Amino acid sequence: MLGHLIPDRSWFKPVLKLVTVCMGITFLILALVNLKAGEKLETVNREGVDIVFAVDVSKSMLAEDIAPSRLEKSQRLVTEIINNLASDRIGLIAYAGSAVPQLPITTDYGSARLFLQSLNTDLISSQGTAINEAIQLAESYYSDQTEAAKILVIISDGEDHEGDSASVAEAAAEKGIRIITIGVGTEKGGTIPIKVNDVVREFKKDRDGKTVITKLNAETLKEIASAGNGAYIDGTVTATVIEELKEQLSGIDKVAFDSQQYSDFESQFQWFLGFGLFFLFLDIFYLEKKTGWLKKLNLFNE
Repeated sequence: MLGHLIPDRSWFKPVLKLVTVCMGITFLILALVNLKAGEKLETVNREGVDIVFAVDVSKSMLAEDIAPSRLEKSQRLVTEIINNLASDRIGLIAYAGSAVPQLPITTDYGSARLFLQSLNTDLISSQGTAINEAIQLAESYYSDQTEAAKILVIISDGEDHEGDSASVAEAAAEKGIRIITIGVGTEKGGTIPIKVNDVVREFKKDRDGKTVITKLNAETLKEIASAGNGAYIDGTVTATVIEELKEQLSGIDKVAFDSQQYSDFESQFQWFLGFGLFFLFLDIFYLEKKTGWLKKLNLFNE
């Protein structure tokens, strides 16, 4: 009886509408997949400066006068500095009583973060703060074949200082190395905890059995920075360190390191998006009743 009750209803149009909607959704899904075809070349130019970070890993860096500790604060500072760099090349040195290379000059920031997180006070057996050795080791990091500016960033509390680092810094400055020092710690100082399984068992004592109080020696760090044609930065507030270091680097001319070409494929999503919207838009004009002008043609002589 449906043919008599709704004689104008088309039995083909609902199927056509379903196919049209499915086609539209299919093309939209293909647009989201973002199929690519056709190759394009993109040239990326790298320019910047060479920055070597020398991090103090002596026992005094375990002091917790700056939370969570001076060493962890230093690691966070360098990490944030790296996160704010663009295309500068970086290197990493650890030092205490002697200096040990950790990462040569590279643009691999990911590796730098991994090496940075692995720094600890057991890395170097000899204790002290041999900043002069760190400066001399940094000199070997820089290549003579590049004209890029040479920056050495020393992160330390400046205590247990050994040797005449100011004269070494002055000699490094004559070779074109600019030294920036970052002081981590407080003038009030703090004790050095000795932990076993992350639990504080006792505090470090001197030969007389008195608890050692380690304090920030900012004057030494300022002298080194002055001799190295750089600046001293208080490392208490991370955001302030980032801003002051940016200001120091802003006046330095950046040199192009190299240019690399990357091949990539061009996205073709716009075609699928266009077809998808076209089919969904077309569905609006499909009615579920028979087409009037087709009925008038009476093709089947009904």
